[in-house]
Amino acid sequence: MSAPLEREIKLAFASPDAARAAIRSLGAAPLRPRRLQSDTLFDTPQRTLSPRGAVLRVRRDADRHYMTFKNPSDHPTLKVREEWETGIGDAGVMTSILGQLGFEPWFRYEKFREEFSHNDVVLAVDETPVGTYVEIEGSDAGIVATAAALGRGPADYVLDSYRGLFVRFCAERNLPITHMLFPAE
Repeated sequence: MSAPLEREIKLAFASPDAARAAIRSLGAAPLRPRRLQSDTLFDTPQRTLSPRGAVLRVRRDADRHYMTFKNPSDHPTLKVREEWETGIGDAGVMTSILGQLGFEPWFRYEKFREEFSHNDVVLAVDETPVGTYVEIEGSDAGIVATAAALGRGPADYVLDSYRGLFVRFCAERNLPITHMLFPAE
């Protein structure tokens, strides 16, 4: 069974309000309301997945939980990956199962996400501890057209993962690289 391909880019915005205003200017329709997503990445003790760009993730997304495996795929201008994803009943149970299979959690990150639909793309406003991004996911043409409608071009495309953005953020500020989490309230 071949995996569907996930195609996406991120665009940086100054604030969540600026991102929402830009998306609304397109006439995009609300798809899912703002909620906290909490992701845990897993790998083997030997780190066989992450160096090759593969991702094994358990996501807690409000009242829904998912397990996802992603494999990188080459593309000249967009972030493209094979993606297998399925809903799971209990993220805690899946985390325990992965542990029993020899996988270890190695990075956790959080973001508040709000989603919109426009033509053939999904736009997500992602509020992260390292900035605000709009993730555009869909067809190649839909992503490029939507980015252009937002006044952005290929030079503005962020193709890095949130882990990569976090590592860069920490390096620029001489901070230790831990997990990308919001401060506990």
